[in-house]
Amino acid sequence: MKTIRFFALTSFLITSAFSLSACMGQDTLKNAGGDGFAVLELFTSEGCSSCPPADELVAKIQKEAAGKDVYLLAYHVDYWDRLGWKDAFSNADYSRRQSQYASWLNTPQIYTPQIIINGRSEFVGSDGSAIRHAIAEQLVIKKNATLVLKAHQDGGKLLIEYQSAGAGKENDLVIVIVQKEAHSKVARGENAGRSLSHVQIVSALQVEPLKTKGSTKIILPKGFDTKNWEVSGLIQNHNNGSISAASRVDF
Repeated sequence: MKTIRFFALTSFLITSAFSLSACMGQDTLKNAGGDGFAVLELFTSEGCSSCPPADELVAKIQKEAAGKDVYLLAYHVDYWDRLGWKDAFSNADYSRRQSQYASWLNTPQIYTPQIIINGRSEFVGSDGSAIRHAIAEQLVIKKNATLVLKAHQDGGKLLIEYQSAGAGKENDLVIVIVQKEAHSKVARGENAGRSLSHVQIVSALQVEPLKTKGSTKIILPKGFDTKNWEVSGLIQNHNNGSISAASRVDF
């Protein structure tokens, strides 16, 4: 009986500690402030059984970060597609972007789920406490660069005009088109039989040299509309991956 009682008490204390830690993490982000910004890039896949908790975490952070200058981008990589389930949102471009980050950040391996904050630090995608603290830290760092975007639809393309300041020649303009939410039923692979929900799914990615003032066009994904999709731009150093500014298109 003593063993059972001790185990029950230990389990209660451990559960309470995790619950308290989760609440503190959420409060850390909700109470965060400042003139900075945070870009969270999740690398995930419907074929990965470890990824749904990371997808759920991003959905929670989306609610916690409401009203703050936080950008959430979920890239579905394609290297899981050959292992039983083809992710409809996957793209080889997103796998290449993750590989580029491995080079920039000198990480020993490529894995999912992985989250990268402002192109400078990486985390296991389900580590909510560390990720929330990293976002909060970035929100208090003053911006060194600015990016302003304007856009209008031109047939099946989006014409984007932009102005930047405070960024050097070593920077690129990264444009992402994001589907705000989607749902899938997975029939095969590690998540077979599960219904998955996603937020902030990257549906198009375009990278080009940054100018002080310029314009560019990007092909719109099928079904694009300004209610259920959003468009963001990033200023990113092509030597080390650091992101110095981010902005959304105000349609």
